[in-house]
Amino acid sequence: MTDEKTSPNTAEQEHGETTATVEAPVKLQQHVEIRDIGPCKKHIKVTVERKDIDDRFSEKISELVADANVSGFRPGKAPRRIVERRFHREVADQVKSEVLLASLQQLAEDHDIAPLSAPNIDPSNIELPRQGPLVYEFEVEVRPHFDLPNYKGLKIRRPVHTFTDEEVAQEERRLLTPYGQIVPKPEGDAQIGDLVIVDAVIKAGDHAIGQLNEATLRVNKQLAFKDGIADNFAEQIKGAKAGDVREVDIKLSSAAADPSLRGQMVKAIMTIKDVKKVILPELTPEFLNTTFGIKSPEQLRELIQVVLQRRLEYQQRQAARKQVLAQITAASTWELPPDLLRRQAHRAMARKIMEMRADGISDEEIQARRRLLEQDILQSTAQALKEHFVLQKIAEVEKIDITDEDLNEEIERIAEQEGESPRRVRARLEREDLLDALAAEMIERAALDLILNNAEYEDVPLGQEDQPAVSMIEAQAIPGEIHDPTAEPPAEPSPTE
Repeated sequence: MTDEKTSPNTAEQEHGETTATVEAPVKLQQHVEIRDIGPCKKHIKVTVERKDIDDRFSEKISELVADANVSGFRPGKAPRRIVERRFHREVADQVKSEVLLASLQQLAEDHDIAPLSAPNIDPSNIELPRQGPLVYEFEVEVRPHFDLPNYKGLKIRRPVHTFTDEEVAQEERRLLTPYGQIVPKPEGDAQIGDLVIVDAVIKAGDHAIGQLNEATLRVNKQLAFKDGIADNFAEQIKGAKAGDVREVDIKLSSAAADPSLRGQMVKAIMTIKDVKKVILPELTPEFLNTTFGIKSPEQLRELIQVVLQRRLEYQQRQAARKQVLAQITAASTWELPPDLLRRQAHRAMARKIMEMRADGISDEEIQARRRLLEQDILQSTAQALKEHFVLQKIAEVEKIDITDEDLNEEIERIAEQEGESPRRVRARLEREDLLDALAAEMIERAALDLILNNAEYEDVPLGQEDQPAVSMIEAQAIPGEIHDPTAEPPAEPSPTE
């Protein structure tokens, strides 16, 4: 093979058109077989023709002949056959690596394969044959294939709401509660925002499976345990006074310690030991300035209106996401393998958290919503991945991308929102391996904005289910080791011989 450096066409390479022709990589002659072996999984077999291997091998040997040091010969004077025999293994390893890399790049360019993770290829297990083609096989997880219907002009029901003075007062109370003074409420009559101290026995049927002692619970619509949710906690506990016994329904999560009870409904028999209320702090200029950076109760109300509006906008976007996904995937079969869901769970959660932060949701509310998502993390991951695949495909069709400048601007915005320096925010994202997740969330947000800007809206009242108010307790409904649904299942024991 003629060395390009000494080719008579070298002078012509000064011209752009000729340079492009000479520098264009020579395509491998390879045959590719692709077959589905499960949801989002393909088996790929690649056969690279012998001529491509021989050509590269010959080129490498020619380079070595020019300056190889072989015992008994002056540098560069050893016969080609001796150089080839002496350096065959080293050259074979180089050629194998180069051919594999070129083959995989060509595979990605020539075939519509969007891998979700690195293919399970171990080059050390691939042998470069002395004769015949190079054949290698591997399995890879890929994004699901589906057709996008028209996503412009979608009809979307948009929840709308005008916040009442009572709702503003409730949000003000929620905002001020952490700075208040907890005092007894002798008359009882537990209401939203109050605290109840309870002993509880958790029962599955008539069988006691757990208990709480002197647990302090804030009365909110929902109560989130580490392994379950009491969806109607406020409704079932409101009005209680010391000495009362209340039954609270808890739906156990997929993380519950007892496998037979995961996803089941159990009851907490709660004995009310005490009811307390919070006396809110006085709204002095000093307190408001130190705590919120504002000067007057009127400015606090304005801040609360901003918080409520941000929350409403987040709820509107979430409602839109669900409807967009439902309409676009109505004719598609979505089946995501459990092992994919396990591996993607933490990335999907990271994107959800970034999305909430981008929409101005407070850290307290993010933690509450995170606890709800974690109750059945594989189901919430499946939903998040479907959204991700749909929005990423729309972004590809619309050629939506982000630049380094876009990413820097987003990091600066996050830094300003969190009161940190951009350098510290970037360092944290890099340390937690979240820069890619941030970029993905930005692309998805832009794709969703495009859909929403072209949608037709029907305004509907905001439902109570869209306004979760969640209290959290760092306790389990069932004692024992919490199950991690995202962990790899234990390997099956080898069959006895």
